[in-house]
Amino acid sequence: MNIKRTKLPEVLVIEPELREDNRGWFMETFSTAKFAANAEEYGLPTEFKQDNHSFSYKNVIRGLHCQFDPPQGKLVRCVRGTILDVAVDIRRDSPRFRQWVGVELTAANRRMLWIPEGFAHGFSVLSDEADVVYKCTTLWNQKGEIAIRWNDPSIGVDWQVKDPVVGLRDLDAPFLDAVEITSP
Repeated sequence: MNIKRTKLPEVLVIEPELREDNRGWFMETFSTAKFAANAEEYGLPTEFKQDNHSFSYKNVIRGLHCQFDPPQGKLVRCVRGTILDVAVDIRRDSPRFRQWVGVELTAANRRMLWIPEGFAHGFSVLSDEADVVYKCTTLWNQKGEIAIRWNDPSIGVDWQVKDPVVGLRDLDAPFLDAVEITSP
């Protein structure tokens, strides 16, 4: 697998090795051994506790969400369609606090985005429909999760959609300055 750092160095783009032939293709999306071999250099986990799958229509924005109790990292990929996957550094003691990065994930490019603990996550759907799957390092805990307003001007994410479709929870989420964050 090929690993590239983003402008937020803890957030990684992972490109799995693809094996193609006349039948189609095969790729390994997670290997404990390969992640362990890159754990020290890149901070990758070697164990995941939960897998999630979400389906969304064009212009949907989901997020920004982060779980702190227990802290949770996510390995995200788009298996159908195209999304802009977004990570925001919300660690108040970080020199990159409030900075965000967006990476286009598509079924065709097969990239994955590693979003470590301490980062909020969200995505927008750029295609007519999208299926997004992600592995989580810990089990979901509703009481340990926070939401941050998707359009917080202090962060300034460019979601690359017109007329966004946003759920009530995300519409009513507080701005980052009003969120109490417990560091991982």
